[in-house]
Amino acid sequence: MAKRAKTAPKRTAKVAKGRKVARGDLLTLLDFLRYAVSRFAEAEVVFAHGTTDPVADAAFLICEALHLHPDQFEMFASARVTAAESAKLLALIEQRVTTRKPSAYLVNKVYMRGLPFYVDERVIVPRSFIGELLDSHFGGAEDGDAAALIDDPEAVDRVLDLCTGSGCLAILASRTFPYAQIDAVDLSKDALAVATRNVADYGLGDRISLHRGDLFAPLNGDRYDLIISNPPYVDAQGMADLPRECRHEPKLAFDGGADGLDLVRRILRDAPQHLNPGGGLLCEIGRGRELLDLAFPELPLLWLDTEDSEGEVFWIDAETLQAATT
Repeated sequence: MAKRAKTAPKRTAKVAKGRKVARGDLLTLLDFLRYAVSRFAEAEVVFAHGTTDPVADAAFLICEALHLHPDQFEMFASARVTAAESAKLLALIEQRVTTRKPSAYLVNKVYMRGLPFYVDERVIVPRSFIGELLDSHFGGAEDGDAAALIDDPEAVDRVLDLCTGSGCLAILASRTFPYAQIDAVDLSKDALAVATRNVADYGLGDRISLHRGDLFAPLNGDRYDLIISNPPYVDAQGMADLPRECRHEPKLAFDGGADGLDLVRRILRDAPQHLNPGGGLLCEIGRGRELLDLAFPELPLLWLDTEDSEGEVFWIDAETLQAATT
């Protein structure tokens, strides 16, 4: 009788381009993280959608596939995965490499300020710096970290979020300003469908009203204590140079015209008619600071930094904006 082999032959899981990974080669979450990072580096994958490096992107993808919060990766790093989980992880890693879709689209989720939001290809993957500024610059600074732009968040009655996309900033604003009614506007019907889902998920249908239209057009002259906006601000050259990952996102959410400032100019022009005294405008424009300062030398814009940005968001109070534009 022939002797039975001590170990069974390794079975392999086939992935795209003939690449094979032997089951048993990758056992733990940390093994899959290392493998994913290597694949991402080999394929020169771009990271600009809520994660900024291959390790964070891989950890996010792995955790979401296994129904873990990204903060739990370290806790379970040495845990072994099942055969079914292994196949799922390998398929997602390969999708990320071959399709170049952002990981957020592959798992239909993104986190902002620690909160999960639903996303799909109808909306840009949110990664605005305004979320951090809502935490750090309103309601008074804790421990002297930052100066408050509005002293009493509980006194804010009305907030407007222009170009709301998936509704994330409107939802985050509802936390900063607990008694405010919030209007959120977008031109895209598809984006508002995603925003509707997120607003419902957080039970905020009684506080956040969604409007379809072009900037201030659907608001009937209403006024607000705060206007926030992360409008399209990519210039023509930037649009031509968008990486493959970004080309999965709606063009409408990026295109800011020849110099990237088409919508920003309109917001600055019309905002004074929609701001209450004591209010202000918080607007993200990416790397267009120099151009905006040249275009509006009369505006004393306050440029704000965040943990990952310098001078990509400006603030201007209602009275200063009104005086400079009349």
